[in-house]
Amino acid sequence: MNTASSSATSASRSIHVIAMLSSVAALCAFVGSCGTVRGPAPPVGSRSAAPATEPPSVVFQAVPFSALPGWSNDTPAAALPSFAASCRALIGRGESAAIWRPACAAASAVAAHDDAGARAFFEAQFTPYRVTTADGIDVGRVTGYYEPRLKGSRARDDRYRYPLYAPPDDLLTVELGEIFPALQSERVRGRLDGKRVLPYWSRAEIEAGQARLSGRELVWIDDPVEAFFVHIQGSARVDLADRSSVRIGYADQNGHPYRSIGRVLIERGELTLEQASMQGIKAWATQHPAKLPSLLDENPSYVFFREIAADSDQGIDGPIGALGVPLAAGRAVAVDARFLPLGAPLFL
Repeated sequence: MNTASSSATSASRSIHVIAMLSSVAALCAFVGSCGTVRGPAPPVGSRSAAPATEPPSVVFQAVPFSALPGWSNDTPAAALPSFAASCRALIGRGESAAIWRPACAAASAVAAHDDAGARAFFEAQFTPYRVTTADGIDVGRVTGYYEPRLKGSRARDDRYRYPLYAPPDDLLTVELGEIFPALQSERVRGRLDGKRVLPYWSRAEIEAGQARLSGRELVWIDDPVEAFFVHIQGSARVDLADRSSVRIGYADQNGHPYRSIGRVLIERGELTLEQASMQGIKAWATQHPAKLPSLLDENPSYVFFREIAADSDQGIDGPIGALGVPLAAGRAVAVDARFLPLGAPLFL
């Protein structure tokens, strides 16, 4: 079972999916309202896309727990720490709090490593729903995560020259709905220039030193490509020279749209679609170091980070997912919040 999601770069495989939902949570899955989180802001001056009005392209069919292959032999107690970690966020999320509070309270009463107790908990609190497409296809692609492990330093030197920054003090967020109710949920990122709000600096401008980022360095990395991919993946663990390590995760973004450098290389004819993987891009960078800075600047988006502590309550030491809680290894998959609430247990 998997109970959280994240934005990290992922690996995937085809698999059958069973979602465990309460009757109210099942409704939330259909309307797409109970599991949504706010992502990076759109660029300055952009308008958020209107929510889709088409019916969901997935179908939920209630099934008994006996229909779950291997359920009686599974180890559901291993999923409870992830669910408990999710509960801290779920019961504090406005309209979803009442939905999740009974299950979260019941989960806290299950003893650690008690598979029978955990199985009884899930069977009492949830109804399984088989997830299929509108055409009845019950095999899909499930996405999981990996966390890169990099070498770094707290101080810059000849080896460690590529910084990962905390959010700058002059990065401005404007919640437009607070000014114009018709623009509820819309926001922009920018910076002040006198009394004007301008777009925040792009990646190229930041790399050229135009942003005031001195002193905001969290760590320095020894590879510009690895540092760039942390911006895409959103998190990493960095091993420091003193043999300690630090986990960093997404904190904010400059408001500019993301542009794929893999797509740029394809458009230039330097890589084929099949070659434009992370490994292919890294190989290209090794072969063309002089071209690398200008290629990276093709993506104007720039991410800022924060340090992340381990979840001492649940013993989970993983990157932060879209729900804002740490992800446990082997217990997290990505979900589309239009169809499945974040935090809903899945049986794969």
